[in-house]
Amino acid sequence: MVWTQVVGARPFAAQRVVCFPHAGGSPYFFRSWGRGMAAYEVQAVCYPGRAERFSEDCAEQLVPMAREIAAELLASGDGRPTAFFGHSMGAIVAYEVVRALEEAGSGVEHLFASGSRAPQLMAGDPVAAAAWDAESIGRTLVELGGTDPELLENRGFVELVMPYIGADFRMLAAYEGRSRPPLVCPVTAIVGESDPRVTAAQSAAWRESTRGPYRALTVPGEHFYLAGRPPFGIIAESLRARQG
Repeated sequence: MVWTQVVGARPFAAQRVVCFPHAGGSPYFFRSWGRGMAAYEVQAVCYPGRAERFSEDCAEQLVPMAREIAAELLASGDGRPTAFFGHSMGAIVAYEVVRALEEAGSGVEHLFASGSRAPQLMAGDPVAAAAWDAESIGRTLVELGGTDPELLENRGFVELVMPYIGADFRMLAAYEGRSRPPLVCPVTAIVGESDPRVTAAQSAAWRESTRGPYRALTVPGEHFYLAGRPPFGIIAESLRARQG
């Protein structure tokens, strides 16, 4: 089982950035990041049930999935300083991977939590998780701005992607971000100023997730602000500051 794919292969780059997709997302979402971040080797996580892992069963629990990703990263023995960028659900997955790595005596250079409320605000509601049916998922996808409403009229599209999108939504709704010791690594929280699902205050609450350096940023755009304006500059600036 391979969790990460190389988006921009640069084996001699001094640092790498591992990207974690949103609910229903795949590594393809970050396919342009290899060109946009030429100083780094960019990798992207592929959750089961989509892309090259379409034949696999979707994950049902977020924390065990994150620990499997952490185990693979530990076993890779890359050794280069690594930053994580997670968007929406991906920010929570990345956070749990960092937790597992730090518990194992490793860690990451920086965690970028994009378009996500802080983990301690996630209540873990089984009833809410079960309520994510095709209709409510479709409404939310349109609200978030990442899906053309006409696609939801396409039966083939719905039959292809709705199973893994629904699985991700239910997995995230069931996630409980109980109070735990803060991380060591620096955290930067980013949110679109017009995000309909995550407020600036919910994003800024990532402050509680780390005892390391922290920054909260609000950028132009909605939930998928990064589709039109990838935060390459924010990432590069933060990593340069860390090196300095």
